[in-house]
Amino acid sequence: MSGTGSKINDFVVRLANVNGTGSASANFLFAKSIFRSGVFMTPKNIFPSNIQGLPTWYEIRVSEKGYLGRREGIDMMVAMNPQSMMQDVMSVRPGGYFFYDSTKPLHPQFKRSDIHYIGVPLMQMCNDNYTDARQRQLFKNIIYVGAFSALLNIDLQIMIDLLAEQFKGKEKLIEPNVKALNMGVDYIKANYKYPLEFHVEKRDLTKDKIVIEGNNACGLGAVYGGATVLSWYPITPSTSVAEAFADWCHQFRVDKDGKNNFAIVQAEDELAAIGMVIGANWNGARAFTSTSGPGVSLMNEFLGLAYYAEVPAVLIDVQRTGPSTGMPTRTQQSDVMEAAYAGHGDTKHILLFPSTPKECFEMTAESFDLAEEFQTPIILMTDLDLGMNDHVSDPLVWDDKRKYKRGKVLTAEQLEKMERFGRYYDVDGDGIPYRTIPGTHPTKGSYFTRGSSRDEYAVYTEDSAAYKRNVDRLAKKFETAKSKVPAPHIYNAKNTSKNAMLFFGTSTYSSEEACDLMKEEGIALDMIRLRSFPFSKEVHDFINSHDKVFVIEQNRDAQMRSCLMIELGIHPDKLISILNYDGMPITADFIQRSVKKVLAPGKVVAAN
Repeated sequence: MSGTGSKINDFVVRLANVNGTGSASANFLFAKSIFRSGVFMTPKNIFPSNIQGLPTWYEIRVSEKGYLGRREGIDMMVAMNPQSMMQDVMSVRPGGYFFYDSTKPLHPQFKRSDIHYIGVPLMQMCNDNYTDARQRQLFKNIIYVGAFSALLNIDLQIMIDLLAEQFKGKEKLIEPNVKALNMGVDYIKANYKYPLEFHVEKRDLTKDKIVIEGNNACGLGAVYGGATVLSWYPITPSTSVAEAFADWCHQFRVDKDGKNNFAIVQAEDELAAIGMVIGANWNGARAFTSTSGPGVSLMNEFLGLAYYAEVPAVLIDVQRTGPSTGMPTRTQQSDVMEAAYAGHGDTKHILLFPSTPKECFEMTAESFDLAEEFQTPIILMTDLDLGMNDHVSDPLVWDDKRKYKRGKVLTAEQLEKMERFGRYYDVDGDGIPYRTIPGTHPTKGSYFTRGSSRDEYAVYTEDSAAYKRNVDRLAKKFETAKSKVPAPHIYNAKNTSKNAMLFFGTSTYSSEEACDLMKEEGIALDMIRLRSFPFSKEVHDFINSHDKVFVIEQNRDAQMRSCLMIELGIHPDKLISILNYDGMPITADFIQRSVKKVLAPGKVVAAN
């Protein structure tokens, strides 16, 4: 049996647990100890949509090179769930390790000749040291984390310090947890050669980084973006956006006398949630909601109303798999088409595509400026992988000198000078009219908000010419937005290849790594990361300057590719889809294989 070779700071560990057994905090303790060792890591929490009982996995990739996308192949499997054990043992790479509870002998059906086995009698150790059933289960998790610290060369003091931080204010819990950690360490030291050939060596790579979930960053971004109203309805995987916003509001939006400067409403359904958001924005507040695909479906009519009546609104869409309920706790980029054209008739919405928690923070804040500047809904497109998983991120930064952009809002003085206020007049030729906030002037500036056809003064009409002028102006406003939304990230100032790769959102991590891997094989690809919709001229020019553009996205029907063809008139033969839609984050390995099916290294021609 051959070993895996030297794998210092470059390996994948997967922990198989039963949902509801308290393993999540122990697994995160393990992941964060690697981060505190100064090494990049990326954890993925793969959990079921039921409350308790089904298998759950926690997968941690360790990468000194800073690759934060998911990688195929498991170097060490920690098998704590009998239900998934056959699947778990078969997922280990040849030469890898299978860690299991050896209180009972391992059944021969789980034995492979090409992997290593590490057995620790976890349940026996818990039975010998604890009498309470719940304690036995919880400390079992801590014991195996302690065993990791020895096997993978993680400084035990780092874990002890993390426990002290976790149980601050509950100090009496620290000692029993440290005892459980040492039980795992001592067993490994007494029975196995350690550390393993793949292990952690301390580095200084993460000192300027933080670990944060995308949903948490969105909640904080909403506070900094000036949001004071949230109306929402619970749905996985967006619920923690609302929870984070509430937590941050209680920290930052409470007066010295204890009065809250925010309003959070859990609505009876998604329709009510978006309706309240539109009403609050129309009255001058900055309001938002968060949801996922099924919620966006229900919100379609109200989103169309906000687009046509030109009312600001912000929606954070944390995407998951579909159709219908699909797999609520798996990730996809499944709502691109639905969100872009949500509504009835000719409707287009501005979309933003963050790829990191830092961008979740920044783009959420920017969404409120854009919503008011363009008087329209802004939809922030994250997904479960970005939203609910912890990510290593650059710190979140805010400029205290930054001023909110309220857009074309008339003051009482401006209204006083006007003979008649035309709510839907295009005064400046950019498609964006002037609006008023209720109560600005005692007699001027009022108008009736409607979803039916009207003229430039907001007066109801079914005159065809007036209707056409209005929808043409809305189209002009969308054109204006192309130069105002976040620009795409083009990785090369000049083309280096006749072929390119286009990606967005959480496909970014693996796409960047795949390009590095292919470069080593002689396959050169230029890269562009989309950050918004509508697409700017830069996107059009980049695609047209290449023979083939691989479009990386995580859905079945190539939704982004379809948007590119619809909006930019790109010939279908130029755009080659690479699609991942199994609910798991896309990997660089998959992208690399898919591109190589089209481009052989010897046939790749560099651009002149």
